[in-house]
Amino acid sequence: MRTKPIAVVTGGAGFIGSHAVDLFVELGFRVHVIDNLTGGRQANLAQHANNPDVILEARDIRSYASGDKFFKDAVNVVHFAGIGDLVPAIEQPAEYMSVNIQGTVAMLECARAASATLRKFVYAASSTCYGLADVPTTEDHPIRPEHPYGLSKNLAEQVCQHWHLVYRLPVNSIRIFNAYGTRSRTSGAYGAVFGVFLRQKLAGKPFTVVGDGTQKRDFIFVTDVARGFIAACETDFVGRVWNLGAGNPQSVNRLVELLGGEVTYIPKRPGEPDVTFAEISRIKRELGWQPTVSFEQGVARVVESIEYWRDAPLWDSESIAAATESWFKYIRQ
Repeated sequence: MRTKPIAVVTGGAGFIGSHAVDLFVELGFRVHVIDNLTGGRQANLAQHANNPDVILEARDIRSYASGDKFFKDAVNVVHFAGIGDLVPAIEQPAEYMSVNIQGTVAMLECARAASATLRKFVYAASSTCYGLADVPTTEDHPIRPEHPYGLSKNLAEQVCQHWHLVYRLPVNSIRIFNAYGTRSRTSGAYGAVFGVFLRQKLAGKPFTVVGDGTQKRDFIFVTDVARGFIAACETDFVGRVWNLGAGNPQSVNRLVELLGGEVTYIPKRPGEPDVTFAEISRIKRELGWQPTVSFEQGVARVVESIEYWRDAPLWDSESIAAATESWFKYIRQ
């Protein structure tokens, strides 16, 4: 009987990671999942509960060292794990640097020890590295993160590419724009618009729209994101960086229109772009990837699964003001 290839997915019980696990299983892999279950949920892997080929280790990525048996014979390592909440990074920069950078070093070293079998290490980078960017934003745009989260993600990306340069580790990076979809994170921190709005819709409360709602985001559905990471594993390219977005920014007002409900407006935060817009010709050309889920289709799928957000925090203008106080204190206009 032929042994199944092994893929290691860090953050694999989380939002995007769990969808990557789904795809690896479909492709016939044995999947080793690493997740400390702070942002991830075992429920995100419930569909694999009886599958002996999906193994979860509930551990902090910083606890791993070179030669850890969980990476033995790995063909692909896809690294999503880290702290993903943007706003709290202002108050906890040291923890973000520790988890997102030193944790990435730990994963790279484990992958390097498995280099005899390793085909690819793919890092989940962030478009926040570009800061207040020109649009559409190419991969060659200057790097100028506006906050500690964006900095931590970009420094970790540089570490990954350095491991490729020095140790010849077969690394690729994908800079994710505004991912959304089923199983998106519901941590206690104030964060991405979808989780905030869906919980407000369940409670019959008004949507807290930042600014006037005309700001646009390059929303990309999670299954399209996961496919991009699989493609980055399968390609012969190494040492590459790709933007991943829909290339079709949508306004927050359009999201409100699709969800339906009342609105209340809260102050626009400094350091946040009016538009995020990924230039995606490189990933289309080099990986043959393209988005397949329209914004309208994606929002409809999320609404079908809205009960997932029933236990998410319910935010209002006052609680958001308290949660973002440090943001307004430190991030300049």
